[in-house]
Amino acid sequence: MDMETLLSMNWNLMIPEFIILGAAIILSVLDLCMPKQFERKVLGWFALGSIGLAIISLIGLIPLESGTILYDTFRLDAFAKAFKLILLVGSAFVMVLAVAHKPRAGMQPYQAEFYYLLLTALLGAMMMTSSGDLITLFVGLELLSISSYILAGMQKNNQKSAEASMKYVVNGGISTAIILFALSYMYGVSGTTNIFEIGNIFATQENSQLQYIAGLSFFIFIIGISFKLATVPFHMWAPDVYEGSPTPVTAFLSVVSKAAGFALLIRIVVTVYITATMDDIGFLSIFTANQNYLAVLAGITMIAGNLIALRQKNLKRMLAYSSIAHAGYVLAAVAAFGQYTIETVWYYFAAYILMMTGAFAVIQYMAEEREIGDEDQYMMAGLYKKSPFLAVSMSIFIISMAGIPGTAGFIAKLNVFMTLFAKEHGHYLLAGIMLVTTVISYIYYFKVIVHLFMRPGEETTVKRKISVIHYVIGICAVGSILFGLFPHYLLDFFHQNFTDIYQMLK
Repeated sequence: MDMETLLSMNWNLMIPEFIILGAAIILSVLDLCMPKQFERKVLGWFALGSIGLAIISLIGLIPLESGTILYDTFRLDAFAKAFKLILLVGSAFVMVLAVAHKPRAGMQPYQAEFYYLLLTALLGAMMMTSSGDLITLFVGLELLSISSYILAGMQKNNQKSAEASMKYVVNGGISTAIILFALSYMYGVSGTTNIFEIGNIFATQENSQLQYIAGLSFFIFIIGISFKLATVPFHMWAPDVYEGSPTPVTAFLSVVSKAAGFALLIRIVVTVYITATMDDIGFLSIFTANQNYLAVLAGITMIAGNLIALRQKNLKRMLAYSSIAHAGYVLAAVAAFGQYTIETVWYYFAAYILMMTGAFAVIQYMAEEREIGDEDQYMMAGLYKKSPFLAVSMSIFIISMAGIPGTAGFIAKLNVFMTLFAKEHGHYLLAGIMLVTTVISYIYYFKVIVHLFMRPGEETTVKRKISVIHYVIGICAVGSILFGLFPHYLLDFFHQNFTDIYQMLK
């Protein structure tokens, strides 16, 4: 590739990635040059500013037509724009939690590498959503994964954090190997790494043996990505990693990493295994043959996630199993893929960011206020008397997760439920499982609300002044109610700006 070819490419398509990459490099250099006694928290604010700048640049790119550079290995289409917006907003909230961190006695404040590792993980997630090639897709996935492994073990003095990092590395390595094995089959059958060319070759493949291998590649890929999505029975790492990781990292894994994983799943499923148009969506035999596996995976994930969550006393472990259950809900929408599936998944994660990030913000604030290591449910006891704002906000997040009408979580689950009935032969069993497991989730969700309002707590008051974390909690709480009562605001934004999102299906 000569210099003239490089200069002729439309590099404006990668402006958000360049901003995040540049900020990560600048932070690493500043960290090396700054005196040790200098407060590193200012670097966190710089990282947050870079994410804000990337959001602004992405919004500026939304009106532009879809484009590709680097020989179709990087694509900025409506799908990439929509999910990058989710990733950037979620990462901005997570970065605020990291900057607002108050170390407990005996613990060190977050070092500068914490901030630029969050940026590199975000960069990997953004690359995944825009990948048009197996190689760039895998590089983005590993950039996200490796950065996450390190972030999970950042609290070196915390035994649970070290354990979380170790378990994450082992399970993540297994997942990576399985995904790479599936990608090798895709390349072996098609002879190319471009995922759109692979899809065209799979669609016209008449050799029955190669069709079998193509179907096998999909089955193996689903197993590998299931580790990343923490779906049952590949969820074993999630509870320990969520509990042991620093709370901002737990929020990042729960929100940003999971959204990136589903974006990758949809990109591969749509471009490689499904042929469709805006008016008539059909399924390749490869996807149809494996559709039932996705449905079974979604069903057992919803059941196991909610049932195991019933017995959890640690809030982060409970939210870990809750996150597993939510992965099952989203996977159900993918299993019943239709014309509105991508819109449904996007809205679900928009609501999910608000309720899950807000809940982790309250947990972090209360744990740091009490200077405790275990975030059990009892620390929420009597919170309404100490801080009505925190108690009411946490209640909003909980009822949104439960899917109570009037919240964004309800609309998100309703969209999934309608997607399951959208096709001529709907997934009625999955819809029934979703209804039953949602009712089951009320037990452990409302248990938290009981602690907030009906249990006597310690005779202490919340002494800390209003900090930036309160603004995150407030924004998430207002957003959860606003998009629950007026969902058309978010849906209209999606329809107006991402109308050609199904062009990726062609």
